[in-house]
Amino acid sequence: MSTNDKKYNYNLTMHIYKSTMKTMLLLELLLLCFSCNSKKQDNSNQQSDVLEITPKSSNPTTLNESIAIEKSTIQILSAVIKDKPIIGAEVIFQRSGKTSSVSITDTQGIAKIPNGFNDDSETVIIIKKEGYSTLVAKCACKGLTYAISPKMKNLDGVRVVLNWGEAPMDLDLHLRYEDKHVFFRNMEETTVNLDVDDTDSYGPETITIDKKKYGVEYSFFIHDFTNYELPHSKELSNSDAKVYVYIGSSLIKTFYIPSHVTGNIWDVFKISAEGEIITINKFYQSTITNLEHLMKSNNYQETNFEATSNRIDITEAKEVNKLGEKQYHNNNLEESIVLYKKSIELNPEFGQAYSNLGLAYYKNGNKAEAIWANRKAIALASGTNKHITKANSYYNIAKIYEDESNYDEAIRYYSFAHGNNPREAYTRGLNRVRSKM
Repeated sequence: MSTNDKKYNYNLTMHIYKSTMKTMLLLELLLLCFSCNSKKQDNSNQQSDVLEITPKSSNPTTLNESIAIEKSTIQILSAVIKDKPIIGAEVIFQRSGKTSSVSITDTQGIAKIPNGFNDDSETVIIIKKEGYSTLVAKCACKGLTYAISPKMKNLDGVRVVLNWGEAPMDLDLHLRYEDKHVFFRNMEETTVNLDVDDTDSYGPETITIDKKKYGVEYSFFIHDFTNYELPHSKELSNSDAKVYVYIGSSLIKTFYIPSHVTGNIWDVFKISAEGEIITINKFYQSTITNLEHLMKSNNYQETNFEATSNRIDITEAKEVNKLGEKQYHNNNLEESIVLYKKSIELNPEFGQAYSNLGLAYYKNGNKAEAIWANRKAIALASGTNKHITKANSYYNIAKIYEDESNYDEAIRYYSFAHGNNPREAYTRGLNRVRSKM
């Protein structure tokens, strides 16, 4: 069944209510479109930013909805193919002080949750499957659906996956970049796709950027479509939503939604023009009519709330980083990567740990991830020697692009390295790449 067909099967009460309200909204949008078309005639080079809204519906009998009734299980689906169960995935449950327990998904992608693992953030699940990126997430997890991402090969590819709980029924993942807007009504742009749109709880919703453009900023946000007329709702915040960011073959960032916050829009994160992933974590209160201009205007109300910060321990972060360096020099690359990431969890502003992580990723063959880590090291560089730190990371990125015969990008980053710290090695790199073009 197509996405459009599924968008007309709400229960009768909601259907009548929404149909009436959306008819009124569509009349508003027609007026908006008329206004925008008039503006286009005045300036043909200016693109209208109208978000077209049509009624959505759901299929009440889809697989993941029926499975969610069983609260002692979780379900594993593909992040890129609608409702495809992942068979034979290994689901590892871990909790401090307890022996790890493993469940294997069945033909419907279902794994049983073992006894003795409380459904709270102290319990961690690790989902593994050959050909897919390993997913690591904190519980609560009972009755939920998780989606795992096939490994990506493009150095500049990014995949973003949204999962949530039973309510609200319909959350939408949106991406804004340049003058483009990718969401359920515009599922495809050049090099960008909304792979999966879900309307019946749990998710996933997935957007894949096949090739991120240098110099372009990408913004990701979540809209509570179920409560689009209720800007003061807290259902979005209480949805247990999680946003996973994948690069290469790795899950490199997870965003957990804050709870008990008013608002029906969650501005999650952005990718900067230079490729750095930047946390936003803001809530907005909006109706459908001003969502159209959300990313370009101030016609909405921001919700003020105090975000929960992870514990920052600079001293412990340095100690864990040293352990990572020891494992790296012993050629235990996987263990060094784990330790560097732990160091970053303890101190998210620890640029040296990102630099070390980039080297470990590169040596381990994770080139896309190495580029991401080096970009973060560049963004965090500080102090009197920051130009040297930046130059080293630019050089590391340039070498990766040269290895992969992406000579335009290699020249870009060798030039950045040379501009920050003129060295003969950087000049040789530039000349070498130019000779290959």
